[in-house]
Amino acid sequence: MDIISIILVGIGLAMDAFSVSVSEGIILKKPTLGQSAKIALFFGAFQFIMPCAGYLLGSAFAHYITAFAHYIAFVLLGFIGGKMIYEAVYEKEDGEIKNPLSFNTLLVLAIATSIDALAVGVTFATVHTPVVFASAIIGIVTYAISFCGVYIGSKCGNLLGNKAEILGGMVLIGIGTKILIEHLFF
Repeated sequence: MDIISIILVGIGLAMDAFSVSVSEGIILKKPTLGQSAKIALFFGAFQFIMPCAGYLLGSAFAHYITAFAHYIAFVLLGFIGGKMIYEAVYEKEDGEIKNPLSFNTLLVLAIATSIDALAVGVTFATVHTPVVFASAIIGIVTYAISFCGVYIGSKCGNLLGNKAEILGGMVLIGIGTKILIEHLFF
């Protein structure tokens, strides 16, 4: 997978974290740099860790699935992207978070927003993508987007809403389609 595709995957994966960061910004109202950095660090770190874990799982089974790698990447990214779009359109959020900066709250949110990255790590194993480099890019992209999301949330409130997750889902579906087309026709 090329660097542009990895960055686009990172942007797609970061949309869940971005949406939650916007919510955190809405709750905090006037976040400090430190608060924004803390939130972004949790999301960025887990978006780095989860693809690595997925890669390890995928590597264990890679020799069994290399003939089907492009189909697997297409299905996984398409499923993840479709799931993101579905959740953005049909699922309603629960109540507000009481302490958006507590360790437990940030840990749960970071894990929840990075589960999709675990499946992307499996995909990286099937298409022989260097996982540490790709995961670092995804983590950095997520950190930057989440950091900005906190401030956007504090300034813009609910203007973006679920549109960020819909866009992220579309990006992941697009990357999966690109991988399938490259392997089938080029």
